[in-house]
Amino acid sequence: MSQDWNIRSRGHECSICGKPLVDKGPVVSMLRETPTGYDRSDCHPECWKTTPRDWEPFSSWEGVYHAPPPPDSRKEPLKKETAGDLLRELVALDDPAMKNVVYVLAVMLERSRILVERDSRELPDGTIRRVYEDRKTGDTFVILDPRLRLDALGDVQAEVVALLSGEKTFGEVAQVEEASDAAGASPEPPASGESSQC
Repeated sequence: MSQDWNIRSRGHECSICGKPLVDKGPVVSMLRETPTGYDRSDCHPECWKTTPRDWEPFSSWEGVYHAPPPPDSRKEPLKKETAGDLLRELVALDDPAMKNVVYVLAVMLERSRILVERDSRELPDGTIRRVYEDRKTGDTFVILDPRLRLDALGDVQAEVVALLSGEKTFGEVAQVEEASDAAGASPEPPASGESSQC
């Protein structure tokens, strides 16, 4: 599959029976791998249990559905870019040079309890995909885990801070990341006993 990451939004009706999901009610969410990316489905738990399938999901989890708030007619003031906004922009950009920054942002948001990790999968090629869900919106992110070395974390975190503060642009950070990879400082799987978490 060409994409290392992508976002899939939560549905508001059952993908099996078509009835609306109930606010604060249980929901089963799943990702299915396709040749063009990941398809997300959300459904009532009883529909998921009773519907026969001839396929296995890439990832599935149970959660609570939260209906979106009604639209507010008042215009919101412009907000300073947050780590969540930045993650969404980088995922939409789909630049492989930004894989380290995307992963560090996802971990930061997980530690801030904005994202929750729902699953992780090691694929046959040895890459690891981590499935995160935004606790508030229900959006799902499939993020490549670049298996950062501990000695590379400080540099990547500095790039994230520079992006959040507006000191650097995406292009400037991508150049730094590409130069780091070209110089042989590309991330490698951590040695035994080392953690890839930041």
